[in-house]
Amino acid sequence: MNTNTLFTVCRAGYCLLVLLLGAQFIHQGMSGEYSLIFSILWILPLISPLKGVIKGDPYTYAWGSFILCLYMLHGLTLLYVTQDQFIFALSEVILIGALLIGFPFYARMRGRELGLGLKKQKKA
Repeated sequence: MNTNTLFTVCRAGYCLLVLLLGAQFIHQGMSGEYSLIFSILWILPLISPLKGVIKGDPYTYAWGSFILCLYMLHGLTLLYVTQDQFIFALSEVILIGALLIGFPFYARMRGRELGLGLKKQKKA
């Protein structure tokens, strides 16, 4: 798989995740299940890497995976605890699982294309 295809898939998956979780948390805030402020605070970490993900910055893809781990825990907990939102939790876990694989691969492949990486220390 080349970087352009991986970039397109990761970007589409991330936008889908933002829409899915944004709609869910806003709905929970509007219905009174959670406060609206709490729901917005749940969405903020997910939105923080949005600019870099859309732009294709490999550094953002690398650290964006750490943010996705928070939502993976949410999805796995919801999958274990509830039966009412089983389909939502399963789709959240599958989508985040795919992104947790795709984000680091894209960051690595694109970083190599751009010549980014750790510089080797010269021996004295």
